[in-house]
Amino acid sequence: MSTTLSAQITLTVDDPAELVFSVVAASEMAVPGERVECVVDGVAVPVEEYAGPVGTRLHLVKAPVGALRFTYEATVEGSILAGQPTVADQILYRRPSRYVESDRLGVIAQKRFAHLQGQDLVTGIGQWVNENLHYVSGISMPSDGAVDAYLNQQGICRDFAHLVVGLSRACGLPARMVSMYAPGLFPMDFHAVAEVCLDGQWQIVDATRLAPRQTMIRIATGRDAADTAFLTQHSGSTTFGGVQVTCWYDGQLPYDDPTAP
Repeated sequence: MSTTLSAQITLTVDDPAELVFSVVAASEMAVPGERVECVVDGVAVPVEEYAGPVGTRLHLVKAPVGALRFTYEATVEGSILAGQPTVADQILYRRPSRYVESDRLGVIAQKRFAHLQGQDLVTGIGQWVNENLHYVSGISMPSDGAVDAYLNQQGICRDFAHLVVGLSRACGLPARMVSMYAPGLFPMDFHAVAEVCLDGQWQIVDATRLAPRQTMIRIATGRDAADTAFLTQHSGSTTFGGVQVTCWYDGQLPYDDPTAP
């Protein structure tokens, strides 16, 4: 089956800015056709592509002053399966990071999940986050991390993902964050999920349970939201306009059993 994707990000560049967009399907995906375009005041500006971790494709734009529109359209074949983790992966993704303070969650994780092992542990963490966090659109701040999600007991997809990653790392499991296109998600937007390594294999854990994992399309993979944000501003001054995302799966969306890897 194929999936048709589109994303459009608008903003006003008040002072010349260096921007990095992370919205295109990862390089490991089969992409029969795609279009990446950036215009400022209707004039095309150069877009430079660079390789990031785990197939992430970063697009650098040096934008002049004006009304900017970044557009991505693609047709993608296949699934989101990740490759085998390296030893370096298993070291890196056990460490605390900017938005995943797994060291501060250590005692909590050990007390709540000490009785679980293996797949039961991975499933149990995802289930606990699903049952104890309330999904509230627009509730969290850009600087919120896993500890904030735990204390607030509410958030958006990135908060659910951060907490799953944090609790998994605190239990000794390598875990990371992945941004996705997610057919079936409502309201439609970019989506964030956790990816946890068990027995030498990565598996997706989506504690929001808002879309089937089997049809998600990988965008960016990293330690946390710092590595997977759809837009990063390195310099200059901008006023954010908005983002529109569409994602159409050519077929019936599958049933996703959240207890299964």
